[in-house]
Amino acid sequence: MTKGKINVSVENIFPLIKKFLYSDHEIFLRELISNATDATLKLKHLSNFGEAKVEYGNPLIDVKVDKKGKKIHIIDQGVGMTHEEVGKYINEVAFSGAEEFLEKYKDSAKDSGIIGHFGLGFYSAFMVAEKVEIFTKSYKDESGAHWSCDGSPSYSLEAFDKKERGTEIVLHIAKDSKEFLEDAKIQELLTKYNKFMPIPIRMGTKEISRTEGEGENTQEIKETVDNIINNPSPAWIKKPADLEDQDYKDFYRELYPSQFEEPLFNIHLNVDYPFNLTGVLYFPKIANDLNVQRDRIQLYQNQVFVTDNVEGIVPEFLTMLRGVIDSPDIPLNVSRSYLQADGAVKKISSYITRKVGDKLNSLFKNDREAFEQKWNDIKVVIEYGMLSEEKFFDKAQKFALYPTVDGNFHTFEELKDKIAANQTDKDDKLVVLYASNKEEQHAYIQTAKEKGYEVLLLDSPIVGHLIQKLETSNEKVSFARVDADHIDKLIQKEEEAISKLTEEQKEALKPIIEEVVPKETYTVQLEAMNSQASPFIITQPEFMRRMKEMQQTGGGGMFGNFPEMYTLSVNVNHPLVGQILGTKTKKKQERLIRQSLDLAKLSQNLLKGEELTSFVQRSFEMIK
Repeated sequence: MTKGKINVSVENIFPLIKKFLYSDHEIFLRELISNATDATLKLKHLSNFGEAKVEYGNPLIDVKVDKKGKKIHIIDQGVGMTHEEVGKYINEVAFSGAEEFLEKYKDSAKDSGIIGHFGLGFYSAFMVAEKVEIFTKSYKDESGAHWSCDGSPSYSLEAFDKKERGTEIVLHIAKDSKEFLEDAKIQELLTKYNKFMPIPIRMGTKEISRTEGEGENTQEIKETVDNIINNPSPAWIKKPADLEDQDYKDFYRELYPSQFEEPLFNIHLNVDYPFNLTGVLYFPKIANDLNVQRDRIQLYQNQVFVTDNVEGIVPEFLTMLRGVIDSPDIPLNVSRSYLQADGAVKKISSYITRKVGDKLNSLFKNDREAFEQKWNDIKVVIEYGMLSEEKFFDKAQKFALYPTVDGNFHTFEELKDKIAANQTDKDDKLVVLYASNKEEQHAYIQTAKEKGYEVLLLDSPIVGHLIQKLETSNEKVSFARVDADHIDKLIQKEEEAISKLTEEQKEALKPIIEEVVPKETYTVQLEAMNSQASPFIITQPEFMRRMKEMQQTGGGGMFGNFPEMYTLSVNVNHPLVGQILGTKTKKKQERLIRQSLDLAKLSQNLLKGEELTSFVQRSFEMIK
């Protein structure tokens, strides 16, 4: 047996770094700013504990672009490095000084905010630079050091007379990365990745205007101030007790400056056991739009932007929300761009689901009227969560609402109590009637209301899936749309109307109608109803209609393509039906049937195209 160590060729490391280390070359700036932040926070920690006998002050991180000299300077006022430390931290690829620091001060530094996990961060500089220089001086009483490398495995390290404590990194930008010599590009990247870093980041100066005096003595004064790119103290790192509603709204505007509508409400996340997680989630107005832009929640790690793809961390139904999540416990690969699934992530996802459920329940209990007013703007998120997360479904039973066509709201338990008296079928199941479109189903809604039935308005695009879930969880409850044939089972429980036609007349009528009505689409049923009811009523089997709707929203595919099938209920007590039977002319009989059928189709929004044109022409002929 032969044993040994795998040899990594140093000559090949820089081409690999340039091409494969990170998916986006722009990440170099995020990594170097993160390192500068770590260096500054280390000094703060050491000075707090008396190990660094220096004045911490109000340090900044400076970013300077020298377009003429083709250089970028990143300057911090942190701990700096000794000659020996440069050799240790810089020359050993993948050695993390941050991790070493956290291990050494693990008891006192756990809340220091230090970011670094990977020793490769510094080497991201070589993705855009043909040469990198480091000028550094430690907080310790030692001389400075100058390190230089041209992208080959060779480097130089020598003493350097640097006056100020801290580190300056100079990137000599390569020809293929000239875009990074534009001030606007660097400011864009700093805003994207470092907008909420805990140390102020300065990029030159800017001129601002302010007014002094009053009335005729008012004058505009212009002054030059530091151009600070970031907000070192964002809302999510503060305690909820220290924030007002306006603070949350201001932070939302900071996150999404192009959004004009204010969020409906927010949820502040703050947990330190069994994992660390902070953040603020916002509920925007979503209404019935399942195609609302996702990926609006930003993921940070110790205030460093990582990604806006939070799939796997945030439950899918909550990806329609907006806001920020920050956790040092979310594992990242070397590029910090792709999340790895593990136990910590699953716990975080469960926590977020529970926290959102608790917040919604609290809003419902504390101010039900306000919650009802918001319902139509948030219902899709809640219904999606009820479908996709079993624990959320259970929690949502307390606050999920079911509005009626008259604008009243019931919880599911309230609804069951409300309809228990007169909405049961022959199997003693409670039948929940609902409409999906108040305008298109108006006639059916009116008929149901006249009979004293409660009709819900369930119009979200996933309502078919939700109904299926509710029926599965409540065996003694079934749902039926007001224009479904299932409603007949309710109507028949009332005192039945007496038919004005004899059995012989019914037997003669049915084939006359079936001869005109397409058999492949309609099943004809003769029923004795109130004479004021429509002569022809079209309904659809509830199961078939629901499966078709589920197919359209991404479900029910296993059942294949459902044909268009309807039930045509003929009211034998309507005068027009008696006229059809008594008409001697077959042509007139057929015209009356077609006209009645088209009117029924029109009420169901089924009359379109050529059929609609024929109906209009026939109607004019009949009037004439």
